[in-house]
Amino acid sequence: MAVATVAALLAALGGALWLAARRFVGPSVKRLHRGGDSGLMHGKTVLITGANSGLGRATAAELLRLGARVIMGCRDRTRAEEAAVQLRREICQAGGPELGPDSSGAGELVVKELDLASLRSVRSFCQEEEPRLDVLINNAGIFQCPYMKTEDGFEMQFGVNHLGHFLLTNLLLGLLKSSAPSRIVVVTSKLYKYGDINFEDLNSEQNYNKRFCYSRSKLANILFTRELARRLEGTNVTVNVLHPGMVRTNLGRHIHIPLLVKPLFNLVTWAFFKTPLEGAQTSIYLASSPEVEGVSGKYFGDCKEEELLPKAMDESVAGKLWDVSEVMVGILK
Repeated sequence: MAVATVAALLAALGGALWLAARRFVGPSVKRLHRGGDSGLMHGKTVLITGANSGLGRATAAELLRLGARVIMGCRDRTRAEEAAVQLRREICQAGGPELGPDSSGAGELVVKELDLASLRSVRSFCQEEEPRLDVLINNAGIFQCPYMKTEDGFEMQFGVNHLGHFLLTNLLLGLLKSSAPSRIVVVTSKLYKYGDINFEDLNSEQNYNKRFCYSRSKLANILFTRELARRLEGTNVTVNVLHPGMVRTNLGRHIHIPLLVKPLFNLVTWAFFKTPLEGAQTSIYLASSPEVEGVSGKYFGDCKEEELLPKAMDESVAGKLWDVSEVMVGILK
């Protein structure tokens, strides 16, 4: 008990120092939604997957304040509607105008059902007519879950994090091209570094390690982005990928934390992890900033371009993954 008490006290002290430093120094990421930027996204339509909580919700809130028409693509329509009501209330309480298609300030908020664990749902979503799409943000994800499969029989993390977004993006490319200049933003993780693409067992039926499979799906996000950027050259549609850093969200709901350790874990995450708003800044930046107009195929963190490991830049693996993914989602038979 003495050791645990000392550890808790040290963690509390470290957290306090960290918070104090953040208070005086301030966040290291850019903030795009203040001052004269209030109408930066006026007239633009943005689709965000997984927008009812965490990073997606924070991204939606800020792009709304920038004047965008935001489509929340979410698996659970009820939860998404509840989040939309809260977002509208928060913006009004903050002194913003009522959200709506005729608003001259904040944009419009639309909720649509989209289950990335179901290729049928993805296809149904993309059949709904939209006049334009200026930004697609592939944000939704599942993290280190027990072994389970999607509706179509894919390992859940690879199926949702990569294949669902792969099909969604491909089915929306025509609309993105006709709306150009337009942007695609892909959310990955620094944990891609611990993943590899095993073409002999992409579905993890021979072996399943939830940590490795998450990392593999995030590596797939990067390889997909780079191959898509190559294929989109000359179309005026850009695609970039980002990592948000360590963020306090419900993404880790499948991680078991012992009851006695939870208070210390909560203290550490509170002290050292980013808030969802801080974590969302790079997504907002890539979706809206004039600074990245025309930039494509790059990897970002904290609103700055970062270097990738060689395995994330392997063009032959990226090309093969694209071809295999096309077959897996039924684009090619």
